[in-house]
Amino acid sequence: MSEEATHATIEAIARNSYGQLIAYIAARSGDVAEAEDALSEAFVSALEKWPVDGVPEKPEAWLLHVARNRVIDAARHNQVRQKSEEFLQQIAEEAESIAEAREHFPDERLKLLFVCAHPAIDPAARTPLMLQTVLGIDAARIASAFLVSPAAMSQRLVRAKNKIRDAAIPFRVPEPAEWEERTSFVLDAIYSAYTTGWESVLETSATHHALAGEAISIGRTVVQLMPNEPEARGLLALMLHCEARRAARYTGDGEFVPLDQQDPNLWSHSLMKEAEDHLRTASAFNQTGRYQLEAAIQSIHASRARTGAIDWPEILLLYEGLVRISPSIGALVGRAVALAQTGRHTAGLAALEEIPACRTNDYQPYWAARGHILRLLNRENEASKALARAASLTDDPALREYLLRRAGVGGRSI
Repeated sequence: MSEEATHATIEAIARNSYGQLIAYIAARSGDVAEAEDALSEAFVSALEKWPVDGVPEKPEAWLLHVARNRVIDAARHNQVRQKSEEFLQQIAEEAESIAEAREHFPDERLKLLFVCAHPAIDPAARTPLMLQTVLGIDAARIASAFLVSPAAMSQRLVRAKNKIRDAAIPFRVPEPAEWEERTSFVLDAIYSAYTTGWESVLETSATHHALAGEAISIGRTVVQLMPNEPEARGLLALMLHCEARRAARYTGDGEFVPLDQQDPNLWSHSLMKEAEDHLRTASAFNQTGRYQLEAAIQSIHASRARTGAIDWPEILLLYEGLVRISPSIGALVGRAVALAQTGRHTAGLAALEEIPACRTNDYQPYWAARGHILRLLNRENEASKALARAASLTDDPALREYLLRRAGVGGRSI
């Protein structure tokens, strides 16, 4: 195998197995930062040795073996944290047994998700910590998503990892009585990971598409672990409905296609069916939550594949419920659009203008929605300015081009 092919293999392993490897090591060492350092050294070693020696038959086991040695060496030289010889022997034996076994090593990511959502962790750090350690998103992207500087986010993550180590937070799945307290943070982290992959769909690297798939995979794992948690099913249904439309979001030439103009024949009907099954099961619990409502909104959009139309009054009703229980900026903007789409254009604009400016200044969907509603009101000059501002707030070149076209010409799509 060429050096280029070997590097591509290592990149693929990092993309697909990083979170699982970190979780496995951290669950045994109790130190997330140490696990990250150990795995980083293992990948460096792979970059040095695999082009010469070839890719091992079980590359993940090889990486785990090297990382395990790094953890053991660090433990033996750390006089402050003297890990017992019993622990060192345990991790060594486990790594050896995994290397020799046919099956993959255990998936400990869910345990790590719940550790990150522990009450002892600063609430502002929980979701970013999960995104980095379990799902492999780098600190710079997390900082961008949370609108803070990379340096501030890095400090936040370091403090959280130190807390896990110093407080000896146990790596275990919480008892049922603890689930409600931490489940919402786990679900939020999974959805944040999914949206990061979703919004980066045009990037040439497959990393971000894989991130969306990994988020769905962890979402399925959470549903398997907590089959009676309706919000877990609601989240999974939401992600599946969005993923079902991935192929329709852009033309073959890379042009952005808004949801109401997408060809339903390009949607994945198998994913939509899976989403509907989970949403139906969740609704049977009669415990309405944010993710169930968001999934229900996407379900209404998906119904256009059967009916050829969008039931905006039903969508408005769902947004009214969503705003009551979770008045996020996205929910407030969505409600305003739904008002306008039901013919209440002035009410839709008023709903937008009720949102504090501090929440909307840099929020691209707000300006896109504002431009759309202003155009419905025939306030063309203001609409063009709003759409141009929306275009300036997106990193997606196809979406930017679409918004700029709309800023320059009339149209009724959003």
